[in-house]
Amino acid sequence: MPPVPFSPTAARAHRAGLGLTPHQVAEGMAAHGVRLLPAHVIGWETGEIRPSEEEFIALARALWCPPAQLMGARPACLRDFRVARELGRDEAARRIGLSPRVYDLAEDAGRWTGDEDQTYALAQVLGMTLRDVVAVLGRGEELDQRLRRCVDGRWQAQVKAVGRIVPVPGELLAAVLTDLQNEYQVTAHWGSGGWGSSAPAQPEPPRASRPLGERFWELLSLRPTDIPV
Repeated sequence: MPPVPFSPTAARAHRAGLGLTPHQVAEGMAAHGVRLLPAHVIGWETGEIRPSEEEFIALARALWCPPAQLMGARPACLRDFRVARELGRDEAARRIGLSPRVYDLAEDAGRWTGDEDQTYALAQVLGMTLRDVVAVLGRGEELDQRLRRCVDGRWQAQVKAVGRIVPVPGELLAAVLTDLQNEYQVTAHWGSGGWGSSAPAQPEPPRASRPLGERFWELLSLRPTDIPV
């Protein structure tokens, strides 16, 4: 796995903003259990070396800033989200309700086997949005397929499957999927001139130009959820 995302510029700016020397930063990190030389701090700031996961978390604490501010980019994998929350693997697994072995498989191999409740806990513990969950767990294509089945057939048969991908209450998903199916059925008939109509085809409503998945997220964002969309 590649090193934790790290911005030398951000680290240098935070240290300068606090008026600390590299020696003082090293002392601050020692207070958090990581002992190293001031030369390491200088090496990180010049980009010559990269901090390990443990060093990265200790540096953020020594600089009194959220770890995400030192990443220079939005977290893109489970490891990044976990480190941004200053959590070790075992602690993250415990809070989510997984065994360390199962969590390790998810983080290292991308094999997520959690149920709806565990997926919900994953998002809450690691501070992920619903879109983050789908993207990081590699479930975007599966979600698109399920949504297509919703608008082409019976959405009721897809609620549980979609709920395993997007961890929100079933009644909320049912409302969103109902609206989604109704919109796209109306769009289909609008574009074809209506039910058996011989009238020329009309221009499609603006919503029809949006990808199905994007409209799903728009509809979901209009309803209150415990986890941000």
